[in-house]
Amino acid sequence: MRVRLSGNLTYSMKEEAVDTHQKALRINLDNRWYGTFAEIGAGQEVVRWFFRVGGAAGTIAKSMSAYDMTVSDAIYGSTDRYVSRQRLQSMLDHEFQLNLDRLQDKRGDGTSFFTFADTVTTRSFKGNNECHGWMGVKFQSHPLDAPSQIVIHVRMLDGDAALQQEALGIVGVNLLFGAFFRHHEPDAMVESLLDQLTTGRIEIDMIEFTGIEFRYVDNRLMSLKLVQLGLTGAAMFGPNREVLQPSEVFRKHAVLVARGSFRPVTNVNLDMLSAAHEKFVAHPAVAGKPVVQVMEITMRNLLATGAVDRRDFLARADLLSACGMSVLVSDYSEYYRLAGYLARHTQERIGIVMGAASLIELFDEKYYTALPGGILESFGRLFKNDLKLYVYPLQDGKSPDLTTIDNVQVAAELRPLYRYLADRGSFVQLDNYHPECLSIFSRDVLQRIAAHDASWEQMVPAQVADLIKKRGFFGYSKARTD
Repeated sequence: MRVRLSGNLTYSMKEEAVDTHQKALRINLDNRWYGTFAEIGAGQEVVRWFFRVGGAAGTIAKSMSAYDMTVSDAIYGSTDRYVSRQRLQSMLDHEFQLNLDRLQDKRGDGTSFFTFADTVTTRSFKGNNECHGWMGVKFQSHPLDAPSQIVIHVRMLDGDAALQQEALGIVGVNLLFGAFFRHHEPDAMVESLLDQLTTGRIEIDMIEFTGIEFRYVDNRLMSLKLVQLGLTGAAMFGPNREVLQPSEVFRKHAVLVARGSFRPVTNVNLDMLSAAHEKFVAHPAVAGKPVVQVMEITMRNLLATGAVDRRDFLARADLLSACGMSVLVSDYSEYYRLAGYLARHTQERIGIVMGAASLIELFDEKYYTALPGGILESFGRLFKNDLKLYVYPLQDGKSPDLTTIDNVQVAAELRPLYRYLADRGSFVQLDNYHPECLSIFSRDVLQRIAAHDASWEQMVPAQVADLIKKRGFFGYSKARTD
């Protein structure tokens, strides 16, 4: 089908829309979808595209903004935070239901209704606010169908409010186009969110697919996709598989992070975190305050074999979930970058858990050649906000001696730096460990699983062993040799 627009210009409905103008026009010219735009906080940046390209009468039942908080509360109910997921969801639910109440009888048999909403704060006049927002679409993919929904959290990175609003409008059109025409391939939809933009302008650090069209979508994989594509530096999900928005989780909380491969998570991983948590909450600056504990997996670890194995990733995620842990997937292989990311989301104390071997590796200058200030700059960034490293002892198996912060060996020229950091309390020795855990390493567990050596089951939490055996993770087979 070809539609005449003006003069000699025609547009094929089968052609793939490329730019924002074409996407908005294709939606307007498709009579399947009809609905509402509700945008508060940064103007009607998304709906403006649909009015601008023409044909909006076939798409838009209503467009509205409610800038006054009292007015907004009267429509959507009261809330503690206006730029929040809670407010976005109330907007989506309220406006979508109004569409059904008002239009279902008249045109419901042939129309797929939708509601697009966003609540956003862009650069203020003073210029010192966080520029971010929540955006989502609730829609029927077919008339009379149950609704599906996509929600994202965005950060605007342009320094000018007008540019931020422009970027917001483009992302919104991309989201609607993806929901309507690419809902059957969510991976491609995620990739298209920054069409006509760059990661230097917009960050998307959370995405969630729900509803009938996305009943087979694992949102943890979509979170991973965001990091793989560079749409964000880190994404997070909880023990119940729910995706989390990091700034909402970390806000006003002290944060304790343990990095690892968790392939699989072992008793020593949990002992490290438990020992560190005991020390962390005893610190006067943390005592009595809420603490978030999270296990972090880096993209460098996931790419160790050359490509991300989704099955392997989900196996690790499921095992961490079985232990009740939240997971952060990050592209911050350098610890100072992880520290900077966390400091952006909380003013409270931050602790990082690591083994003595990782502490030794931290003093290898080859990792800091890209920094003008080298290792000194990296440590300046890492310990900027009085961050502390909680160090678990290492027993290499060749002797009963332990490597601790007191006898770690670093290059001769770096020993004064090491001693300075140790003296200022940047390293906290974990002496409250369980000795039986010291000899456990993930690589040994994997080797024993492959060798049908049942002793690996004693090296991991019981719930982890049960899940590995039940689902055949990491090549586990019920076939055994006596």
